[in-house]
Amino acid sequence: MNEQHQHIVKSHDDEQTALRDTLIYMGQLATSQLESALNALTQRNAAAAHEVITNDERIDALEQQINHDAIRLIQRGPLASDLRVILAALRVASDIERIGDYAANIAKRSLVLNQSPPLSHTRGLDALGRMAAHQLRDVLRAYQQRDGDDALRVRDADAELDALYTGLFRELLTYMMEDPRAITPCTHLLFMAKNLERIGDHATNIAENVWFLLHGDTPLPPRNKRDDSLKPVA
Repeated sequence: MNEQHQHIVKSHDDEQTALRDTLIYMGQLATSQLESALNALTQRNAAAAHEVITNDERIDALEQQINHDAIRLIQRGPLASDLRVILAALRVASDIERIGDYAANIAKRSLVLNQSPPLSHTRGLDALGRMAAHQLRDVLRAYQQRDGDDALRVRDADAELDALYTGLFRELLTYMMEDPRAITPCTHLLFMAKNLERIGDHATNIAENVWFLLHGDTPLPPRNKRDDSLKPVA
């Protein structure tokens, strides 16, 4: 391998590493946003909620940067394995951007909830959110380390998050039926819970892209989904 070719290969590898590092930073920021939104909810902290809403623009800007960097890599005529890296990065960036949007939505609804008396059900929502944040941290580590086994564990753990979401969904519906005064605040909690369930789905998407990155189109093993929220309340 001549010196010029070595330089090109090193430059290409450095750009892929930079793309991965930007994605990890973006994911860490989204995780921090989610945790801050949950804290704003449980502490009824309007200033913290506004900060989450404002910071969502940083995640959007990082997605645009990743898209730009990915296009630049594609223009250099990458190999098939490099294309998997680029395609996975674009997909993961899209998932993280949506997670950031959901965190901002939770913060926005927490501001509305602050106008009503405190509800004990926010503790259940916080537990659901902490589980979603844990999944997000785990899948980001799997992406960074290119660990397919850890990615599959995150994917499988989504069933547990779905079950917790279903339990909270039914609990909130029951409470709304028992006390019509709780309908408005509980409706906000239901939307927030659904946002958290969707964050778990996006973490699963990232896990599946780690698999794609490592194994291409090799089929994934089947998994269970345990979101029974659409079933009638007993």
